[in-house]
Amino acid sequence: MTELSVTGGRDVHTVRFPADAPPATVDVLVVGAGPVGLAAAVELTARGVRVAVVDRARTATLVRAGAMGHTPRVVEHFRRWGLLQRIRDAWTYPTEWNQGTKLITSLVGHELVPLPRPSFTARSGPRHSSQEALRRPQTVLQHVFLEHLGERGVSVSGGWELRDLREDADRVHAEVVDPDSGRSRTVSAAYVLGADGGRSTTRRLAGIDREGEHAAEKRLRLIVRTGDVSARIGTAPSASNIVFNHQASGFLAAVSTREWRVYAGPYPLEYEPGEEELLAFGRAAFGFDLDLELVSATTFYHATRIAETFRKGRVLLAGDAAHVRTPGGNLGEGIGDVVNLGWKLAAVLEGQAPETLLDSYDEERRRHNWRVGDHALSRARRSQATLQEIRDGGIPDDADLGAEAVRRRTEIGERLRRDRAEAVGVTFDERYDASSVIWYEPGQLDSEPPWRADVYEDDPRPGHRAPDGPLDPYGGTLHDRIGTSFALLVLTDEREVERAVAAEAAARALPFTVVHLNSPGAREVYGATNVLVRPDQHVAWRGTQLPDTGAAGLLDRVLAVTGHETASTELVTAGAART
Repeated sequence: MTELSVTGGRDVHTVRFPADAPPATVDVLVVGAGPVGLAAAVELTARGVRVAVVDRARTATLVRAGAMGHTPRVVEHFRRWGLLQRIRDAWTYPTEWNQGTKLITSLVGHELVPLPRPSFTARSGPRHSSQEALRRPQTVLQHVFLEHLGERGVSVSGGWELRDLREDADRVHAEVVDPDSGRSRTVSAAYVLGADGGRSTTRRLAGIDREGEHAAEKRLRLIVRTGDVSARIGTAPSASNIVFNHQASGFLAAVSTREWRVYAGPYPLEYEPGEEELLAFGRAAFGFDLDLELVSATTFYHATRIAETFRKGRVLLAGDAAHVRTPGGNLGEGIGDVVNLGWKLAAVLEGQAPETLLDSYDEERRRHNWRVGDHALSRARRSQATLQEIRDGGIPDDADLGAEAVRRRTEIGERLRRDRAEAVGVTFDERYDASSVIWYEPGQLDSEPPWRADVYEDDPRPGHRAPDGPLDPYGGTLHDRIGTSFALLVLTDEREVERAVAAEAAARALPFTVVHLNSPGAREVYGATNVLVRPDQHVAWRGTQLPDTGAAGLLDRVLAVTGHETASTELVTAGAART
């Protein structure tokens, strides 16, 4: 159980990985025990897949600059895994510090675009999801995921470094080494999933190159530690801020009650700034002179680098190993990767689908990540230009309260409002519009509105996330009801389609459920009498009648099966052999 720290938050400063040697044989070996790698193990374990995780590090620390904010879409997955409350309980600073993301001149300076404050009495829910966004450091996720995996006997081994991959017709053999002792071990797995970061050893050993632009300059994410500065910043300061002043810019975000993330730069690629130079950015962001300790500095770039493929034979990539881009929501895309991949790997390993189903992982996720990466890079460049424009026009000193200073800050705020747009499309429009395992409607792909980062409406068409909503007055949602299964949503009293699909799913031993939606509102949202939803909550097909190929043809498409009569027998045999 996580212990309370002396500051009142949860003590997840250091997460220690178990040191046991990995097993000799597993279904899937995950390389990398970051949040994405451990999330993959959680997802796969929930589907009965035998998993082991290795990582060359022995610990993970809070004070490495990492992900903090998690979108409602990511929180939906935390809820589906049954881990949301554990993650909520592992706070590292008081929740009353969360006041939205403020745009400020400094922490003790002026708010440039006033935001509505959280109200203790007002009740407002999210529009497209049953979940709100959540702020927790990535070590919180690692702690909770490790605890959950330990309860299920899943092997996680820290201090084991991947050195070699050898693939044959049926398995991939991974050589892992403990550098301290010199011990080596070969792990035989049906598949290896590389979730080992932007400099992925898995990607290099698999011979997968990356595409995209290289950056022309670099920036640094700093973690700085303060003493007790509550007398100056208050007992409940804003935990998430974007700073605009003549020296500092970018996030000033609390990681704990004493540690904050600050951005520094940009710098030429070859330049190495000194500690005092970096701490000056921190002091400028806080807006007053204070003692700061530089705890860590992590380089990042405004650039997009995406693997040429997310699958090569029995090796797959997820998270930063597959795609790195301008910061902002990257971890969420990694979580999306493993949720897309998890049910597909389980289906292949159970003999319910051929290996070609895994090709759809690359088809769906790589296109999606290019879309989001292009948006993130464009947004970063636009923000940089806006910052320069504001600085060129002058930013009054925080101490200047004169009429001209007030006017100029108002002008800056109006300029920032013009650039400020919700990224609701990035959060929810996770559309898969070039997939071989989606049964698109005639003319659908030609008529769909283009993807936009700032626009989203619930969309029930094939390839899109299934719109969620409450099913009962006690808090249960459609996504809760679907769980980890395929689901047929039935919005009619006619049950012929239901009987046919349920019988075919049972014949294939697919995890499957039927959800009867009698609400007129649900019928209005979904616009069809029958909707097939995949285990990753994406619509695979909808219609009034089954396709001409019937339920068998429909599930063949969704599972990438070709030649139903022969393929089903072969797949069942493959699953039995694994068992």
